[in-house]
Amino acid sequence: MDEVILAESTNILLPAMYDVVWSAVVLIPIAIFFFKYLMPKMTAILDERAEKIEGGLEKAAQAQAEADAARSERDAELVAARQEAGRIREEANGEGNEIVAEAKNKAQAEAQRIVENAHRQIEAERQQAVTSLRADIGSLATDLASRIVGESLADDARQSRVIDRFLAELDETSANGATPVASVAETEK
Repeated sequence: MDEVILAESTNILLPAMYDVVWSAVVLIPIAIFFFKYLMPKMTAILDERAEKIEGGLEKAAQAQAEADAARSERDAELVAARQEAGRIREEANGEGNEIVAEAKNKAQAEAQRIVENAHRQIEAERQQAVTSLRADIGSLATDLASRIVGESLADDARQSRVIDRFLAELDETSANGATPVASVAETEK
């Protein structure tokens, strides 16, 4: 018998029967409480958390879609703004070129007007100088002719004819290079 007791006591892996019974008595009410009350509450809490997580993911996906839509809209507006800026820049360049061309035309017209006025003034001064020189040359020619001829040329008509003839010959001889004084004196004799 010692051997049987020893054989029964030597199986140390199997608990005694009274331990199994008392463990079952304690474990069954705990299991019933766990599965009947605690497990449904835990499942409800986990389901609620899963729904919140899914709702959060849906909201995040929706927010991401809205952000993508806003980004694409912003990009489209940016492209449109760049195109508008380019168009405005081209218009400004065109208007600037028109203003420059208009200013050049005005400046050229003003320069032309100034040149024409200067030419008119120069021509008027030249005519005045020619008239003054003709009068001076005429009186000198009359004095010279009077000295050469030896008589006075006091007659205005005669004096005018002599001066005109002298100036005409002076114009002719300035091209040829001869002296007109002798020929005027000879024509008056």
